[in-house]
This record gives sequence, C-alpha cells and structure tokens, in this order.
Amino acid sequence: MRHAKKRLQLSRFTSWHKATIRSLARNVIIHQSIKTTLTRAKASRQMIEKLITLAKVNTLFARRQAQKVLGEHKLVNLLFNEIGPRFSKRNSGFTRIIGLGKRRGDDAEMVIFELTEIKKKAAKKAKLAKETKSQPTQPVDETVEEKSTKVETVEEKKQEPTVKVNPAKDKKPQKKFIGGIRNIFRKKSDSL
Repeated sequence: MRHAKKRLQLSRFTSWHKATIRSLARNVIIHQSIKTTLTRAKASRQMIEKLITLAKVNTLFARRQAQKVLGEHKLVNLLFNEIGPRFSKRNSGFTRIIGLGKRRGDDAEMVIFELTEIKKKAAKKAKLAKETKSQPTQPVDETVEEKSTKVETVEEKKQEPTVKVNPAKDKKPQKKFIGGIRNIFRKKSDSL
C-alpha cells in the first residue's frame, strides 16, 4: 500500500519524472531564475531545497550527494562555492514562486521560479547593458571630422535646387511583418 506517498507525478513515468525534476534543478542553479509551470516548480522545489541544504554543510559526502543529482563538477562547484554561502544564515525558504498568469496555448499556470537571494552582480550587469544600448558613445576624433563634413554638405545643399518629397512615401514601416501579425492575434494578458 502507498499510504502517505503523495508526489507530483507530472503525468510522466518514473524515470522521465526524475529527469524532468533534475533538469529543472540544474537550470535553477545555473540561471537562478527560470520560467516554468506551477506544478513543475512545486515538484522541483523539494530537490532544490535539499541541494542548497547540502551546500550549506559543504562536506565531501554532501558534494558526492549533490554530484549524484547534478552530474557535473562545474555545477557542484557553483552550488557549493557561490550559492551555499549566500544561504548560510537561512534555515529554509531558499526558493520562491512568483505567478505570471495562464499560458495561452493550454491555459497552464506560468510562474517564475527563482532563488530568494539572487546574485546582485548579474542584475547590475543587466542594467549596465541596457544603459549602454540606449546611450551610444562616440570617440572624440570622429566628432571633429563629422562636423567638418556636415558644414560641406550644408554648402552643397544651398547650391542645389530643393525638391519637395512626400515624407510618407519614403518612410519604411517601423514594425516587421511578423510583429504586426503577432499584435493582431495577441491577447492583452500575453507576453509574446
């Protein structure tokens, strides 16, 4: 009899079920935040909590137990050297699930499944990357040359007769064709 043996089966047979949960655990350790379904997040939460508890102990036996689950030395080192020390003051609650709404195709509840203490450097790098994309920088030498060419082009334009051109015909569409189709079929709750 299977009294008190409840688990989230995920509609898979045993080996497939274990592989799915291990894959989710590996991805959470690598990326620290993943987007998945609610049932998969709940199913893999237990394994990730156990792995972080092993990382807090940081013994050879604990490393071997983590190696059984993760299967890569790089992931074990990442878990024990970076993630484990972050949670040294916590006893539990190493992960959190943040709801996103329902998925459009099958109406599955989507969530962000992440560690509660995410490395701050990754967030700072993302902010810096956004700032550099929005503000392009130009070297000083090129700006002097561009100013001299702009003056020459202004003088040349004065000599040529001006022809009025309809600006609506010359403009290209701002959105790509596929982007326009997406907007037609997109619901307000979708995030495509």
